[in-house]
Amino acid sequence: MENSWQIIRRYSDFDMLNNSLQISGLSLPLPPKKLIGNMDREFIAERQKGLQNYLNVITSNHILCNYEQVKKFLDPTNYSANYTEVALQQVSMFFRSEPKWEVVEPLKDIGWRLRKRYFLMKCKSQPKEHLVLSWADLGPDKYLQDKDFQCAIKLLQSWSHPYIYRITFATASESSALIIRPFNEKGTLKDLIYKAKPKDPFLKKYCNPRKIQGLELHQIKSYGRQILEVLKFLNDRGFPYGHLHASNVMLEGDNCRLMDLENALLGLPSYYRSYFSQFRKINTLESIDVHCFGHLLYEMTYGRPPDSIPLDQFPPAPSMSVVSVLESILSSEACKSGVPSVAQLLQMPLFGDVTLTNSEKPQFKIPTKLKEALKTARECIEKRLVEEQKLISQHRRLTRAQSHHGSEEEKKKRKILARK
Repeated sequence: MENSWQIIRRYSDFDMLNNSLQISGLSLPLPPKKLIGNMDREFIAERQKGLQNYLNVITSNHILCNYEQVKKFLDPTNYSANYTEVALQQVSMFFRSEPKWEVVEPLKDIGWRLRKRYFLMKCKSQPKEHLVLSWADLGPDKYLQDKDFQCAIKLLQSWSHPYIYRITFATASESSALIIRPFNEKGTLKDLIYKAKPKDPFLKKYCNPRKIQGLELHQIKSYGRQILEVLKFLNDRGFPYGHLHASNVMLEGDNCRLMDLENALLGLPSYYRSYFSQFRKINTLESIDVHCFGHLLYEMTYGRPPDSIPLDQFPPAPSMSVVSVLESILSSEACKSGVPSVAQLLQMPLFGDVTLTNSEKPQFKIPTKLKEALKTARECIEKRLVEEQKLISQHRRLTRAQSHHGSEEEKKKRKILARK
């Protein structure tokens, strides 16, 4: 693994990128334009330093570094495709065989994924009911055979659970999947926390909220318990998830409903992969779910994501029982030694006294053959993560060794030894 790579860009390219990021509402440190004396060597060196700092700020922001324009700016070779066009082609092919659906409008940039596109839809027989179509292509963790993959995607619409958001229609080709769900005007749990409008672009909604405020304690307890219940349900049945974050939790009244079960089938990377891939004890899909739950609980409690992970100091919370759960997942000790299981989290005082009122009976049948295929896919996903974690660990050791070898103290020692 390399520590860095060079990009060759003109100042005008940086300026265009900066303009595309203005929607975030963040104040970004792009060095100002200079018309006279801009070929002076000292000025060029100073500007390079300023532009490097600008890139450092962007790439250290979890939302900005996942933004399509940033990825295309930093790595144009690997991110050259126009995914909106690809999605439109696939969706158009689908409509030729399913004429009962109609596109109302594209929902531009409402999600964070580069290769996922959204469209507001309606069914011609029920024109007043708004739906959302999401299209996504395959990711690096797609291990199901095509037949099993298409079977699993089609099964999604037959499943129901009190804490899973229902799917109206699901289909897959060899290279992508297309899912239709009801459109919820109130939005997701993240929209509630950030007081955002569901149709607005992701950067506008979540990068720089006007008011940072966590949820009430009773909401944290109730939502947390419901989410843990559905995570346990999926893990007990061997269904891989690993994609929990606040935008994947839909709210219906007082109920939380988990979304995007198709992501693991498609092999898409988790929103928090750059965090948990650093910690070798987070190496199973259940421990990934728990780690992601820690991020979500922090966001519900404080109204914003954590600045960094691990965390050993937590701001004042509505209850010490919240901090106890956060420490068990996000502290240095937890990241180093391992996180609790979902079942153990459910036994903690924060969630133990929550009464669940939804009595809807789950309908979640998986054929035996598909169960075996999902088990194999799950093992492959975990194996690839472990291999990636090994590479990251080796790279860190190498970087530390190089840093130590290049320190002034070491240079002096080598000079003294050379004289002897």
